[in-house]
Amino acid sequence: MIEGVLETALYVDDLDKAETFYGEVLGLQTIRRNGNRHIFYRCGSGILLIFNSVETLKPLPPGSLDVPRHGATGPGHACFRVTGNDLDAMAETLKKAGIALESTVTWPNGARSIYFRDPAGNSLECAEPRLWDLE
Repeated sequence: MIEGVLETALYVDDLDKAETFYGEVLGLQTIRRNGNRHIFYRCGSGILLIFNSVETLKPLPPGSLDVPRHGATGPGHACFRVTGNDLDAMAETLKKAGIALESTVTWPNGARSIYFRDPAGNSLECAEPRLWDLE
């Protein structure tokens, strides 16, 4: 049985801009960067994979793990779990970094979300866990 989401992947066109955004603005801990191909971040109990969309379509070098080529183009979406006061603090952090909030939503069950974009145009959301009754 599936227990949860282990990793989530987003695709970007500029890994350096992504590294600044996810590491410095959002404060995620870098696990590993592999040249211009990918950066992996610890994100709570899961992993956020940021791939250069062009590089992931190329075959891996001989002797690499047999991971299928994959990738996506266009904006993706990820939602980060953030509780109460931390949601307000995240909104303020984004504002100070010059990142515009696209939307602030209070859902019918009272949970709140904020939406914003990363430098590649991916739609990101920070939401209270009660959005999905996960408190």
